[in-house]
Amino acid sequence: MTDHALRLLRQSRAAAELAAFPFDFDLDRADHGEEVRLASGGPLTPVAGDGTGGTFFVCADGSVLYADSEGSAGIIGSSVDEALEIVVGLPGWHDCLDLSPADGAEKILARVAEAEEDMREDEDFDLDAERAGLRTALGLPERSPVELIGMLHAALLRTEPDFLLLNAEEGGAYERLDRHPRPPLWEPVLARGRTDLAVLRAGGGPAEWDAVARDPLRRRLVLRAAQFDRADSDLGLLRHLVRYEAGSSMTDELRLGAVLVGLHGLAEDLPLLHEVRDTDFDTVCGLSELPGAGATGAELRQWALDTDASWFGADPADEPPFTLAELARDQGMTELARVTLIRLLDEIELGLFQLRRPGAAPEALGASPLRSLSHAFQKLGDTFQALRAQRLFADLQDTAWARVSARLTQARLERELGRLSQATATLTTLRAVLTDPRDTSLRHWHGVNLGCFIAEEHYALTRALADADLRAESRALLAHADAILGELSGNAATGVRELAEETAERVRGLG
Repeated sequence: MTDHALRLLRQSRAAAELAAFPFDFDLDRADHGEEVRLASGGPLTPVAGDGTGGTFFVCADGSVLYADSEGSAGIIGSSVDEALEIVVGLPGWHDCLDLSPADGAEKILARVAEAEEDMREDEDFDLDAERAGLRTALGLPERSPVELIGMLHAALLRTEPDFLLLNAEEGGAYERLDRHPRPPLWEPVLARGRTDLAVLRAGGGPAEWDAVARDPLRRRLVLRAAQFDRADSDLGLLRHLVRYEAGSSMTDELRLGAVLVGLHGLAEDLPLLHEVRDTDFDTVCGLSELPGAGATGAELRQWALDTDASWFGADPADEPPFTLAELARDQGMTELARVTLIRLLDEIELGLFQLRRPGAAPEALGASPLRSLSHAFQKLGDTFQALRAQRLFADLQDTAWARVSARLTQARLERELGRLSQATATLTTLRAVLTDPRDTSLRHWHGVNLGCFIAEEHYALTRALADADLRAESRALLAHADAILGELSGNAATGVRELAEETAERVRGLG
């Protein structure tokens, strides 16, 4: 980490004042105005601010993240020294965020000159003299504007996925500070699969085929790569991969492999596909529409074409972000998966806000994949974002059964985050739904698993309240938990009684 210039600024009031004006890097403005955090959970230290309300933060690796007051953020340097080089060398850098080395020296120099024009006309200071003086004081090298734009551009492109900034309270992401194009998500996610596919196509033998086929992740990635880069010569490889993928039961990749085989339109592949279909109950259900044993190659191909159109397709740009995020997560690209899902959640939340305006069609609210988002965040271990998605999902449910199920998950996530008062309030809302006679969808809750789960969550939260030494709250919730247990049928209550006794003992122990 390079922070030599920052230490010098903190030691020299004269240098600090010069950095603050005219270069707008003010050590006395390090309060951002709202609580923020990195989506990755990494440390974030504010070190300076500017006159527009923006803040300069230092990240764990020394990179400097700049967040403006309008909800945008981006990395502007790999260190404080580098960020100061840019701020001092390009005092109009805010107006140059869209520039890149590809724009050429002439355009860059003209834009920089335009951005500095007002500063040069100010008779109260000599910009060049002040810049030279601060560079000397901080030991910063003199670089051309073209070089500095190159540094700024490279820094901005590193912002995601590792340095996504969030509003700490609400969880929404800041927009990118720049609008430079990035590689599409599918490129890094499918890179390994595309490499393996190229190797196998280039003459890989049985050993190479087996090495990929026996590795569930590599197998999935090669099948996804073959989805978007189809070749007639792949049929033998596809048959091999499909046989192995059946061992994972019914997966999207198994369906994909069957489709890619079926697209060749050969009736001789039907025995293989029927064998795969009959692997277990899930595969029988998942491939139930596969043509029967007497089907022709043309019928097999038609099934594959129809299934391909409904489920897959050959354009990676059309692939659902859930699929790509899951593949990213499984490859250890946790932050890439997290950024993808947070951006999707932000988009859905904004859409719901707009739909809730007067005149919007209420039936459109239920179409968003919030439940899947909540599950995906839970798999990432991001309970905060999972709860954010789950709350939105719960708000959209239109039957008592669905509302209770959604609020139950919401209460669990709140409890796991330590938001015990919120979890208590959510269970209060849940109990009100249970007693609402207007919706009959819950009439059997006393004798099914849902009733057990409701009781279990009440006892779990009671235990958490007791562990937090919230005596009155734990006793009150215990009474509600016991009342729910009393309403369960004999079979439904059996599995909960031991938990109830342990929880009651814990509450009694509070004195």
